[in-house]
Amino acid sequence: MTSLIRKNASEDAGNGDADLLINEVVGVPGGVGAAARAARADAYDRWLRKLLPQRPGVALIAVGGLGRRQCAPHGDLDLVLLHAGVPGVDELAASIWYPVWDAGLRLDHSVRTVAEALSVAQDDVKVALGLLDARLVAGDAALADALVRTAADHWRRTAVRQLSALREITTARWAAHGELAFLLEGDLKEAAGGLRDVGILRAIATAGITDALRPAVHAAHLRLLDTRDALHRQVGRRVDRLVAQERDGVAALLGLRQLPAGGSDGASRGGAAELVGDGDALLRRVAGDARTVSHALDDAFRATDRLRSGRRRGADGRPLRRPVARDVVEHDGELVLARTAIGARPDPSLSLRIAAAAAVTRLPIARATCEWLAAYCPPLPTPWPAEARAALVTLLGAGAGLIPAWETCDRYGLIEGWLPEWTRLRSLPQHNPVHRFTLDRHLVQAAYEASRYTREVDRPDLLLLGALLHDIGKGLPGDHSTVGAPLAEAVAARIGLPEPEVALIGTLVRLHLLLPDVATRRDLADPVTIAGVAERVGDPTTLDLLHALVRADAAATGPAAWSDWKGRLIAELVARVRTALDTGALPAPPAPDPALLAGPLPVVHLSADRVAVAAADRRGLLATVAGCLALHRLEVLSADASTVDGRALVECRVQPRYGLAADPIALGADLRRAVNGDVSVTQRLRGRALAARAEGAAPRVVWHREAATDAVLLELRAADAAGLLYRVTCALDEAGAQVRAARISTLGGDVVDAFYLVGGWPDDATRAHLESTVLAAV
Repeated sequence: MTSLIRKNASEDAGNGDADLLINEVVGVPGGVGAAARAARADAYDRWLRKLLPQRPGVALIAVGGLGRRQCAPHGDLDLVLLHAGVPGVDELAASIWYPVWDAGLRLDHSVRTVAEALSVAQDDVKVALGLLDARLVAGDAALADALVRTAADHWRRTAVRQLSALREITTARWAAHGELAFLLEGDLKEAAGGLRDVGILRAIATAGITDALRPAVHAAHLRLLDTRDALHRQVGRRVDRLVAQERDGVAALLGLRQLPAGGSDGASRGGAAELVGDGDALLRRVAGDARTVSHALDDAFRATDRLRSGRRRGADGRPLRRPVARDVVEHDGELVLARTAIGARPDPSLSLRIAAAAAVTRLPIARATCEWLAAYCPPLPTPWPAEARAALVTLLGAGAGLIPAWETCDRYGLIEGWLPEWTRLRSLPQHNPVHRFTLDRHLVQAAYEASRYTREVDRPDLLLLGALLHDIGKGLPGDHSTVGAPLAEAVAARIGLPEPEVALIGTLVRLHLLLPDVATRRDLADPVTIAGVAERVGDPTTLDLLHALVRADAAATGPAAWSDWKGRLIAELVARVRTALDTGALPAPPAPDPALLAGPLPVVHLSADRVAVAAADRRGLLATVAGCLALHRLEVLSADASTVDGRALVECRVQPRYGLAADPIALGADLRRAVNGDVSVTQRLRGRALAARAEGAAPRVVWHREAATDAVLLELRAADAAGLLYRVTCALDEAGAQVRAARISTLGGDVVDAFYLVGGWPDDATRAHLESTVLAAV
C-alpha cells in the first residue's frame, strides 16, 4: 500500500515540478541574502501547496527555516501535517512526504492534532521553540491559527520555567561545539554565538522577558545567515562548519575580497589583477557577530534567572547590595559600581578593578556598568599606577573567571583602553592547524592555563603577563617571537614594570619556543645542546618561567600541541639545563642499554613506546628499522644509532600513527628478518614508502654546523607522510652519511626532522650533493 501511495503521490506532484523546484531553490540569483532566502521560501511554498489537496480540517505547517522564511540553499524542510481528527490522514501524509524525499530533500516531519502538538511542546522545550516559528503553508487557516496562537500563549506563560531546561541543553551544546567567536573552524549553527542561539533569543523576546533581539543582534543574525548561505553555495551541499579551505571562497561570495600577492603591481602595469576572497576578514566578521549574539544571550539568561528567583531584598524592602571590592558591589547577581564611585571623579584603574572583581567572584558585570565604564572611565596614565598593575595581575591569575570577565570587557571596548595593541590581535586567525582558537582567545587562554603554574615559579606576575603577551608579534612580518619581544617590552614598560622586569618579559616572549624546539629536535645527551640552552636562558628563574609558559601555551593551543612524550623531553631538558646553570657541569652521554650488548644477534626489545635493536655492524640499519616501524604504522619520535664492540645499536621512541598499538609478535618477527636482510620485508618496505609520498610545499634542508659536539646537524622541513624517515635515512645511507641520532618533530601536517651526521662535512659540493639526494627522497 505504501509503495502504491508513493508512486501515485510522485506522479501527481510531477517529477518535473520537483526538478524545477531544486533548480529554483539552489539557483536563486545571487543565492545569498534575505531576498534570496525569501525567494527560496516562496518556491517551496508554491510546490508544497500542490501536494496538499484542499480539504477542511487539514493544514500543512512549516517550522524551522521555512517557517521563518530563512531557507538556506541546501537546507532541510521541517513540516507538520496538522489535522482535526479527519480519516485517512496517514495516507495523506505519505502523499506529501514521499515527493519531498523523491526530490532529494532532507525532511523532518510529524503528523499531529493541535492538542497533540501542544502536549509534546509542554514536555519538550525544543518543540515549544519550534512552534514559535510555525507558519501556514497550505490548508485550513483557522486550524493553523489555533495552533500558532495557543503555542505562543503557552510559551509566554511557561517560558521562565522551560528556559531553565533549555539552558541545560544549550550549555551541553556549547561544551560540544565550542565558541564560534574564537574557533578557527566553527559551526555556524551549533556553536555558542551561532544561529541556534539566535533562535533562543527570539524565544526569550517573544516571552517579553527582555529586549533580546536588539538591532545589533538582528544585524549579526542576518550576516551569519548570509555566511551560511554562501557556505552552502561554495560547498554545494548542506554544511554548517566553516572550515579553513572554504573561507576564501565563502568570503568572495560575500563580497569580502582582496588583491592577491603582487596583484596591485600587475594592475598598475595594465594587467587585470583577479580579486580573491579575504578569508581572514570573513573570520573576523563571524567572530564579531558571534560575540554580539553570545553577549545578548548571556544578558537574556541572567534576566530569566532574576525573574525565576526573584530579587533578594533587605528588611527595608530594597534590593540587597553586597560589597565585593572597593567601588564594586553585587546587585541581583551582577557586579555594579558603588554609588560613591559614580558620583566621584572616576579612577583610571576602575575598569581594571571591576574586571578583576568579576574574575575572582565569577559574577558577570552588569551591562549598564560596562556601558558607563566605556563612556566615562578615563584612560590610564603612563606608567600605570600600582593599583592598576595589581588589578591586572589579579585578573590574569583568577583562573576560570578570567575568560568571561575579559570577554565582557573586550565587548565594550575596555581592553583597548588598557592595551591598544588588542585591536590588531582581536579575532586574528592562526593558520597552523594545531591551533583551535583565534589569536586573542589563545592569549587569554594561555594566561588562564598559566595560572595553574604560578606556585612553581618565583615571579608568578611575570608568568601571567608573559603568557598574555607571548604571541603579540603574530600577524606582523618576520618571526613572531623576535618581532614580538620589543612589543611586549613596550607594554611592560607602559604598565610600569622596572627595567629588569621589562627585559625579562622580552626574554620570555623571544624564547617561548626555545624549550619545545630544542627538546624535540636536538639530542639532549649532547653537551653542546645543553650548553646552548643554558647560555640563552641565563638563570634558573627564567628557566622555570619558560617551562611554565611552554606548558600553558601548549594547553591553550590544542590537544595536538602536547603529548606525554613531548612533556617528558621538555622536563628532561629543563633538568639538564638546571644542572648546568646551578653547577656548571654538563651531563655525560648516557650509557647504552646493557641488554643490547649481551646475547646472540639480532637482539630486539619492544615496549609500549620504545623499540631497541642490536645487530651485526653494517650500514643502513637505522633505515631498515625505520622502514619496518613504518610498515607497522608506528611513528618514530626519536632515534639513536651507535656502534659498541662490533654491534650496531638502534633505539627508537615510537607512537602508533593511527592510535592502535602494533602487534608485538609480528613487529618483532619483521624486525629480525629485516635486519638479517630478508628480501621479502625489504620489498614490502619499498612499496609502502613509495606509495606514501606526500604533496604540498617544496621541502627544505637547513644545515647547523655548531649544534653538536661530534656531528653536523641536517634539518629537513617537509610535509609529513608515512615512511618519510625510512626514505630519508635510505638516501643518507646511499650518499655515505652516517646518522648517529635523529629527532622528529611533527607540526600539524609538517615535520621537522633533524639528523646528526657524523663528521664535519666541510665541503660545499659534498653538502650540496647530500642535500639534493635527501630532497629527491622526500
